[in-house]
Amino acid sequence: MTAVYTEKLVSAAEAVRVISSGDNIVVPPGAAEPEVLMEALFERRAELKDVRVHQMLPLREATYLKAGMERHFRHVSWLTSSIVKRGVKEGRAGVMPGYLYEYPQFIRDLDVDVFMGTVSPMDEHGYFSFGVSVDYTIAAAGCAKKVILVVNPNMPRTMGYSVIHISQADMIVEDYTPLLELPKPTIGSIDQSIGDYVCQLIDDGSTIQLGLGSTANAAAQCLKEKKGLGIHTHFVTDTLVDLVECGAVTNRRKNVHPGKIICSSAVGTRRLYQFMNNNPMFEMHAVSYTNDPLIIARNDNMVAINSVDEIDLLGQCASEPIGPKLYSGTGEQVDFARGAMRATGGKSIVVLHSTHKGRSKIVPMLESGSVVSLSKNDVDYVVTEFGIAKLKGKTFRQRAEALIGIAHPDHRDGLSEAAKKSGLTR
Repeated sequence: MTAVYTEKLVSAAEAVRVISSGDNIVVPPGAAEPEVLMEALFERRAELKDVRVHQMLPLREATYLKAGMERHFRHVSWLTSSIVKRGVKEGRAGVMPGYLYEYPQFIRDLDVDVFMGTVSPMDEHGYFSFGVSVDYTIAAAGCAKKVILVVNPNMPRTMGYSVIHISQADMIVEDYTPLLELPKPTIGSIDQSIGDYVCQLIDDGSTIQLGLGSTANAAAQCLKEKKGLGIHTHFVTDTLVDLVECGAVTNRRKNVHPGKIICSSAVGTRRLYQFMNNNPMFEMHAVSYTNDPLIIARNDNMVAINSVDEIDLLGQCASEPIGPKLYSGTGEQVDFARGAMRATGGKSIVVLHSTHKGRSKIVPMLESGSVVSLSKNDVDYVVTEFGIAKLKGKTFRQRAEALIGIAHPDHRDGLSEAAKKSGLTR
C-alpha cells in the first residue's frame, strides 16, 4: 500500500491542474474542507471560468468566495451559512434547496467532475477515514470522475460508514494544517431560561437530536441532570462531550443502534475532534441515513430540538429568507421534526428567543417573501424564555392563544389584537 500511496502523492498545485473551466467540484462541509486545495485552486483563477464549487456550511471565507471572483468561481450553497450570505444576496453564489437527507442523491445526479476532501492518514489496509464529515462525501467520492484526498494527521479516524480506499483516489496531497474550529457559542440568560424549559420536556432514556446555535446548546447543558440519554443527530458539537463525560449520555437505552452515537458531521473544537478519534461510541453515516425521517422514527422517545428565527400564530416557522433578509437554509429541521413526530413517544421542540432587537419573533403572520422552513403541521412544542406552548392537536385559536402566552409581555396585547382582527381569536 505504501508504494501505491507514494505513486499518487502530488503537490496541491499539481492536483488542482485536473480542474477545468465549467467543472462541478464538490468539497465536504465544515472542518473537512481541503483548505490547501482551495487556495491552490484560487491561484489558477486566471485560467478558469465558471467553476462551480458545491459545499454545505463553509466555516471560513475562502479567497474564491470573495467579491470579484464570480467570473472564475461560483459557490453553490447546500446550507447557507453566515460566510456565504453576502455572496448569495449579491448574486455571486447560488442556493440548492432540499431536505438534507436528499443531498447524497442530489450529488449523484449532479455529474461531479472532481471531489476534493480531507481524510485521516491511511491504515494498514489502505483505508482513509472522512473523519468529521460523512454527510454527502461518500456519495460525492463514489461518483466523481476524479478524487483528490488531502491527508491530514489532525483529522480523527471515525467509525461507521466513513472510509474510502486508496484505490478510489486519483491523487493524494499531504497537509498538516490544524482543522478549522467552531468554538462553543456564548450562552446568555435567555438561552439558559429556554434550556430549563426544554429540559422539562425530556424524559430519562430519550434519544436526542440537537441543532446548532446557542439556544440548542443551552438546552444540551441543561440535560446534564438526565440519565440514559441516547444520540441520533446530524451534527455533534463540543456540548456532546460534556454530556458523555458527565454520564447523561450512555446510549444504552436506545432501541436502534444501542450503545452508539449516530451522527453525520462534527462541528466544534479540537477537544471534540480528539474525543471522536478511534472512539467506538461514534458511528458515522451519510445524511441519507441519519436524516431519513423513517430511520429517525424507529428511535423510541425521539426528541428533536431545533432553533427557528420566526414563527407565526399558526405555528409556521421561518429560518431561511424572512422577507428580504436571508438567514440560513432548511437544514435538518424538517427531517428530524417529522421523524420525531412519527416515533413512539417522540417530540419535536422548536426554540427561539421571544424578541430580536425589540421586535417580536412571534408574529401575526410571516412577512411577505418569507419561506416556511417548518410547516404548522410539523411543530409540536414551541419554547421561548417565557414558557412552553403545545401546538400539536390544537385548533388555530388554541395555537394562537398558546403562542401569545409565551411571547414577550410587551408584545402580547398587539398579538392578541392582530389575532382578533384576523379571526383567529375572539
